[in-house]
Amino acid sequence: MGAPGDGGAVVALSGALDPYLGPATDIVTDAAVFLVVIVATYLFYKSVVTSLVRRVFDRRGLDEHARRPLQKIVAFLVLFAGVTAAFGAAGYQGFLRSLATIAAAATLAIGFALQDVIKNFVAGVFIYTDKPFRIGDWIEWNDNSGVVEDISFRVTRVRTFDNELLTVPNHALTSDVVKNPVAKRTLRLKFVFGIDYEDDVETATEIIVEEAEKSDAILDEPAPSVRLTELADSYVGLQSRIWIDDPSRADFVKTRADYVKAVKERFDEEGISIPFPQRTVSGRNSWTDPSSFGGGD
Repeated sequence: MGAPGDGGAVVALSGALDPYLGPATDIVTDAAVFLVVIVATYLFYKSVVTSLVRRVFDRRGLDEHARRPLQKIVAFLVLFAGVTAAFGAAGYQGFLRSLATIAAAATLAIGFALQDVIKNFVAGVFIYTDKPFRIGDWIEWNDNSGVVEDISFRVTRVRTFDNELLTVPNHALTSDVVKNPVAKRTLRLKFVFGIDYEDDVETATEIIVEEAEKSDAILDEPAPSVRLTELADSYVGLQSRIWIDDPSRADFVKTRADYVKAVKERFDEEGISIPFPQRTVSGRNSWTDPSSFGGGD
């Protein structure tokens, strides 16, 4: 039967139907109220909530892949609120209280059983809101690397550079450091050129900078630079620092490969050697001809 606080419209409807339906009047009236509230909730979602959510997403700058699951969550919450209001308006408070008790117990049991799923779901929400990476970005984490192909609320799918598909739980990407080399418009690359101790450091430095300035893929600003960073056992290390624009893995690999090749060719032309590690073996006693080890016949 309808609740005591129901409006006059419900009472009028009940009175109009009573001559025709008799004892079933209250049941039909409550069901009609329930359906009206559900339909009103749906229309409210379509006409008001949808446009409001769209404006919020636009203001946040969310990508399309992030909007779809969030829209589903909003739709579920509005529908849940509408069903709850419909039960109350139709006078089903007793059933609603029983349903709420059952739902609370079920939620507690499911929460314990699905801790990992919930943890990854929450991590997925943080990925959507914080945007540490996007679909198409190249990321690195825990000795893994690849290009992000898909982001869901539970897992992120990453295509490695060996064309392997990694399905990574979202929690693994929010509980540790994730490197995103292509998050910004520019990326600095570093490479150490080793030259012989007898070679001229200034000449080698000029060659390294000149070859960087010749490359169209390397930015003029910030300008290329070279620092002497190592005095190793067999070489002097000159670290080149260059910048590229709008980086991707393909650009990164090709730019560095072409640049290192050009510097190597100039080193060869100028007589600057790139030494390999050498070891000197020495002993306390003088060297003895190996033939003497065999003894006499």
